[in-house]
Amino acid sequence: MATQRTLIQSVSRALALLDAVGGSARPVTAKCLARQSGLALPTAYHLLRTLVHDGYLAREEGGYVLGDRALSLAGGRAVGMHPAHAHQVLEHLRDELHAPAYLSVLDDGEIRLADVADSRSCPRVDMWVGFHHAAHATALGKAVLSTLPDRARRDYVAAHELADLTPHTVTSPPRLLRELDSGSDVALDREEFAVGTACVAVAVPSPTVAAAVAVSVRADQLGRVLERGDAIRRAARLIAYAGAGERPDPPVTI
Repeated sequence: MATQRTLIQSVSRALALLDAVGGSARPVTAKCLARQSGLALPTAYHLLRTLVHDGYLAREEGGYVLGDRALSLAGGRAVGMHPAHAHQVLEHLRDELHAPAYLSVLDDGEIRLADVADSRSCPRVDMWVGFHHAAHATALGKAVLSTLPDRARRDYVAAHELADLTPHTVTSPPRLLRELDSGSDVALDREEFAVGTACVAVAVPSPTVAAAVAVSVRADQLGRVLERGDAIRRAARLIAYAGAGERPDPPVTI
């Protein structure tokens, strides 16, 4: 009883809302959050406004998502979390954009494909060349490299041959480094890995794991996916919050 009397009810309610948003792979409406948390709708709205104002939540079309402050607090959880939540996020991204979704990570100095959510109607790209030889030609690889300090990025490029995979592949180290240093939060593969295929990737905003989320489409569908870049950013934020930066065990067969 003494412990219960010291609890601050509004804090517990706010944390319940954060948990509900963090556990969803898509934006959640205020009405849904109020129902899940057992709160009156006016109370939920009041708490949600406060959480958005303080940066713990953000308002997007369709509902609420985690904000930057919640993600920064979650950074320390990035290693060791079960990958099931990450796969759920990828599946939702696949269904939302009608395109296969991917997660890559930097693992012991190499960029690896960690997970894929595809389907018969959204088949994955044929990874005919492993990431060890092709990260420079993929949006996933570029997004991961863009998270590294300048020296580490240069060391990676110097240690890996930039194989010429298609007529569009960037094989010049200075040109690749300039692209990685562009400041854009979106990495692109315009038929650089496979002719006829484009890919859009966003780095997972984690201070402890270098990872990226991407979708691939036919090259003529690139504009459609770029218009939905917020969906890829949201997926990357959710994976950061879940601490799902580690690759599954066993790793994906490609």
